[in-house]
Amino acid sequence: MLADPTRLRLLAALAGGEQDVSALTTATGSARPAVSQHLGKLRLAGLVTVRRAGRRQIYAVSGPHVARLVGEVLRAAARHG
Repeated sequence: MLADPTRLRLLAALAGGEQDVSALTTATGSARPAVSQHLGKLRLAGLVTVRRAGRRQIYAVSGPHVARLVGEVLRAAARHG
């Protein structure tokens, strides 16, 4: 799940706080349909949560344990990449 670069970028962006799909599209440089598809997979895996705010869907990491996991993966990638 975390081996996909787009999903990892999404989680890294969300580790800084809640964001909607438009902000995540900008943050990752990915197309909106791709971002939505990856967010769906992350949600099914229990790594992100979603809530509605009017017409927008706001995504967040599902807890501090996910934020720590993302940080560890990014540090490991920096050491080995």
